[in-house]
Amino acid sequence: MEIFLQQIVNGLVVGSVYALVALGYTMVYGILGLINFAHGDLVMVGALTALQTMMFLMGVAPGMSPIAMLSLSLLVAIPVCMLLAFTMERLAYRPLRNAPRLAPLITAIGVSFLLQTLAMIIWGRNYHTFPQLISTTPIQPIEGVFITPIQITIIVVSALMMAGLVLLVTKTKLGRAMRATAENHRVAALMGVDTNMIIALTFVIGAALAAVAGVMFASNYGIAHYGMGFMPGLKAFTAAVLGGIGNLGGAMLGGIVLGLVESFGAGYIEHLTFGFLNSSYQDIFAFMILGLVLIFKPTGLLGERVSDRA
Repeated sequence: MEIFLQQIVNGLVVGSVYALVALGYTMVYGILGLINFAHGDLVMVGALTALQTMMFLMGVAPGMSPIAMLSLSLLVAIPVCMLLAFTMERLAYRPLRNAPRLAPLITAIGVSFLLQTLAMIIWGRNYHTFPQLISTTPIQPIEGVFITPIQITIIVVSALMMAGLVLLVTKTKLGRAMRATAENHRVAALMGVDTNMIIALTFVIGAALAAVAGVMFASNYGIAHYGMGFMPGLKAFTAAVLGGIGNLGGAMLGGIVLGLVESFGAGYIEHLTFGFLNSSYQDIFAFMILGLVLIFKPTGLLGERVSDRA
């Protein structure tokens, strides 16, 4: 039972990060029908920008409290990622908005490689130690089950940000404009909605979530490097597809479910395969789920089947 509960804790931590990143995928797809494969690299940019900010603050104000340093780093990383996402949308995706779907997809992959290459030039190829400003000393709320303060922070912050996004989309004028643009951007434009601005804001909001996810991911594992966004981004895309891409609730559910499945898989894979595989093969579960969902329920857990009318 202790192992079971521990895997639930681990799964919720990882799943919360996946859910935050998956929201960026699902928001952009819901409005544009575009899979922004460069979105995962915003996780990397957010983490490395925060790291650079922390190094600067440690040099000029070594006595600063860890919470203040982490907060200031986030206040730098979030605008950087938002500006980068705005630039990506304006220069790479907007000119291809009416192009065949393959063109923006290939462009997104190209932008992803471009961001990784620029990050490698700026920060180098090596892995960087990410300062763990929130304690990583395990506490034991239940006998045999351990969780660290940084993991508690990840779960709480992710839950608050996801709740805030849902309120933004469902209860505000901006959210109403976003839903109208997602429904039919041409009709929304006729009703006075600035669809170009709404689409750009969608990219920007998703980038802010990715920046926070990147800082939390790096804080949890204590490392950051130029390629760190690829695998979380791919798994977040899997989570979005699992929950029903284009559906905010589906992205959250998909992220949590994928995190739990991956955690349980890593914890029990040696027993299930009689020692043939170990926890380093945990990534196979994400892609097994992606394949099964695409085969048996392409619309995802919360997705709705849409019928075409003649």
